[in-house]
Amino acid sequence: MKFIFADSLDYVDPAFDFIADRSPAERQPYWDDAYPHEILGYAPYDGVLVSRGIVGDHRVKGKYTASQARRFHLVGVRKFLRLDKPEFAHLDIFGDCGAFTYVQEERPPYSPAEMVEFYDECGFTHGCSVDHIIFDFDPGGKALEGGSDNAKTRFDITLENADAFFREARAIDAGFTPLGVIQGWSPGSMAEAARRLVAMGYDYLALGGMVPLKSPEIKLCLEAIRAAVPSATRLHILGFAKADDIDSFHGYDIASFDTTSPLIRAFKDAKQNYYLPGEGLGLRYFTSIRVPQAIENPKLQRGVKKGMFRAEELIRLEALALESLRAFDRGEAALEDTLHNVLVYSAPLVEEKPYEDCKGSVSLTRLAQRYRATLAEQPWKQCSCKICRDAAIDVIIFRGSNRNKRRGIHNLAVYQDHIERLDLKRAVD
Repeated sequence: MKFIFADSLDYVDPAFDFIADRSPAERQPYWDDAYPHEILGYAPYDGVLVSRGIVGDHRVKGKYTASQARRFHLVGVRKFLRLDKPEFAHLDIFGDCGAFTYVQEERPPYSPAEMVEFYDECGFTHGCSVDHIIFDFDPGGKALEGGSDNAKTRFDITLENADAFFREARAIDAGFTPLGVIQGWSPGSMAEAARRLVAMGYDYLALGGMVPLKSPEIKLCLEAIRAAVPSATRLHILGFAKADDIDSFHGYDIASFDTTSPLIRAFKDAKQNYYLPGEGLGLRYFTSIRVPQAIENPKLQRGVKKGMFRAEELIRLEALALESLRAFDRGEAALEDTLHNVLVYSAPLVEEKPYEDCKGSVSLTRLAQRYRATLAEQPWKQCSCKICRDAAIDVIIFRGSNRNKRRGIHNLAVYQDHIERLDLKRAVD
């Protein structure tokens, strides 16, 4: 089972100064920054997925700058991602349309012929047909029963595009493997879409629209699809948000899936920000310690403007929290003293009150429990990856993109190892 990382320009500055909290003045993002496979020295994934919607153009505002998009088209996806070295030649590069970026449109902005040309000219190894996402879901729906008029229209558009996409790819002898995208409003409608895609000639299908669904609902869809297509048909799950639950999906013979979950959770999850291997085949999670920039954090600045806090005092508490954490890492500060200094700075963030006025609050007490567990375990000292060796305790500090994305890249490495252990277990079983 291949773990494909859905990239969104997720690079970091290798020269970032954690103490001074800044990059070199002459830094040029992208050119001077490093992708996960560069900063780690190896690829923590089996491939990368790039969405056309992320690259963007005059119709869809992507994440790339205009110059980055031009370079992407000029040099191709592999060179743009700096995956053109021999040690990365085995990595797959998937492409999809980025259906979330045009979800409000009546029809997708890209034609099948245009997407075939995009994948082929940019050097993708795999390309998904042009789909239109369906958010309706009825877990009990059989065949094509139910479904709103909008869902049925999007179902038809997705299949019409898939047929034209496959024909176009075959006509130009495209250098990528085409994947037919499944969209539907129920397990039954998805199974029917899969059956039709196989009849068109596809032997690799991509299951879309799974992001809002829970694991049991995704499994219902996979079960229905598997019953409708030949066993040799490969399945890919697009945007698999339940990545940590992947072991429970092994019975559905998934060939590949893409996700950003391990990286995104480093800075978007309230509690589970840092991964480590757990006992057996599980994962352990730790809460990162939030020490935001006092002069940049909107919540803290609102408190200053309202006269609740003095900016100078917040800056002092911020510096004390950071100094305490680093001293603790060196073995020069006690855990409880360090925790106290962090919580004093956290109180204005969590409760919008000085620490002495809210130190017994439920929110601060729960936060203290999670932070104490992180500090007691010192998980950054249990990992030998380059991120943790170089950043030390700064990898666990929630503060700015260069720390947060480094933690996410560390998570990718742990997650890739997790997938390999699961695959090894299956091979032995």
